[in-house]
Amino acid sequence: MSDPSIHHADHDGDLAQRDSLRRVVLIVAGLNLAYFFVEASVAWAIGSASLLADSVDFLEDVSVNLLIFLALRWTLAARARAGRAMAGIICLPAVAAAWQIVAKVQDPHAPEILSLVFTAGGAAVVNGICALILTRWRTHGGSLSRAAFLSARNDVLVNVAIIAMGVLTAFTGSGWPDIVLAAVILIVNLSAAKEVWEVAGEESLAAKALAGEDID
Repeated sequence: MSDPSIHHADHDGDLAQRDSLRRVVLIVAGLNLAYFFVEASVAWAIGSASLLADSVDFLEDVSVNLLIFLALRWTLAARARAGRAMAGIICLPAVAAAWQIVAKVQDPHAPEILSLVFTAGGAAVVNGICALILTRWRTHGGSLSRAAFLSARNDVLVNVAIIAMGVLTAFTGSGWPDIVLAAVILIVNLSAAKEVWEVAGEESLAAKALAGEDID
């Protein structure tokens, strides 16, 4: 016969782990919200499609992490539904990027380089900090923590790409590198959304199995 005290200790440990993750995602949400206002302001001022798409991505990260904060106390089935909802949230920057691509194609002027590079560099630092904070949690919480980690990780890669694009723009004087990168941001976010959706689907199947439901 199993010792009830062991199960109780395991349950307490699981709750403590979830509470720790909830505190972590609140910190990450705060960092993302603060830099969203910085990057969005600069993006509008210099007319950069890629930087604006990236600023919307900060706002998406806020939504993802706040949803994680709430959902970590939910059941497995509810967390699976939350994971699918977050897959949709991750697509928001893609919508913004698509809108900016259409606008910039009609007027492909080059954004101001120094402001773009320094702002993207700051974004890389913020996202790098968030990714490091979330690294140890990416395998906990299923689709929830994976969504947060994927967003932070992908954002660092995008920020580096924006800096490289700024250097290329300085040499060419064209706005087309900015347009192309905005399209890349769209693809990156759709890829992350697909992975989170797939993990959420696995959790949904696991929840049905635990409930004794038939799995088609």
